[in-house]
Amino acid sequence: MLLQELKQILPPYKALMGVDFGTKRMGIAVSDLLCGIASSYKIIYRDSWQKDVAELKRIVAEKEIGGIVYGLPLQMNGEEGETAQAVRAFAAKLAAEIDLPYTFWDERLSSAAMENFLIKEADLSRDKRKKVLDASAAAYILQGALDALKYLP
Repeated sequence: MLLQELKQILPPYKALMGVDFGTKRMGIAVSDLLCGIASSYKIIYRDSWQKDVAELKRIVAEKEIGGIVYGLPLQMNGEEGETAQAVRAFAAKLAAEIDLPYTFWDERLSSAAMENFLIKEADLSRDKRKKVLDASAAAYILQGALDALKYLP
């Protein structure tokens, strides 16, 4: 689904959840209910499919989520590689468990941008960065989508 389509079907006063997918960790970010500001929420340390789904369902209910934005790791030339295909497969599988509209947002360099910020601006040590990087990247991805939503009809 395109971002514009998501905007048209997103119920009022529902948040969006941003997902920075990884095979070991997933960064999760959530927006406010007006879909203006993204905030880092948590890192899910991947376990079994059932536990991952249960945690995501909990977040959806707790944070009043109305849609999901997945970071899509495109290659620098804009093509999709294996990791992007894994994100798409995960999103499709999760859609069978959690009935929410979803879209993808180009996440090229999001982790690098956030790590650079956490080093230069927040002055976090390597250990502290590791604990927040995935959720911060998810917030960066989600904020990009939220900013784009403002300009869509």
